[in-house]
Amino acid sequence: MTTSAVTPLTIQDAEALVAAAHHAAEAAGVTVSVTVLDAGGHLLAFRRDDRAVLISGETSTRKAYTALQLNAPTADLVDAVQPGGLFHTLPTALDRPLLFIAGGVPVHREGRQIGAIGVGGGAPEQDHGFASAAVRSLA
Repeated sequence: MTTSAVTPLTIQDAEALVAAAHHAAEAAGVTVSVTVLDAGGHLLAFRRDDRAVLISGETSTRKAYTALQLNAPTADLVDAVQPGGLFHTLPTALDRPLLFIAGGVPVHREGRQIGAIGVGGGAPEQDHGFASAAVRSLA
């Protein structure tokens, strides 16, 4: 069985994702922080506007990390962490806390996960929209 190599997420890709998410947020009049991680969880690009709430930077990073670790948009995972949900104990089982609030989206290329983006600072639904728009712009 042969596997084809998938081009990893580059710094240029990450910067384009940050720019696209920031542009979408700016068009909506929202100030956000944006974090992009590669498939290994390494920070590739980050942007925090000075007008953003200080914690939005940590929030965007944790959203990206959560989307990366679980390979799913954080918006789809909210019910899973409620009592009785599939991941109810997961946030405390890992050494790095996850964040189950909309705004984290995995990035795929040729069907493989190559990274994740997290957006924080707006309402959760807005952050999810900005992150999703950025991922669509990369395709």
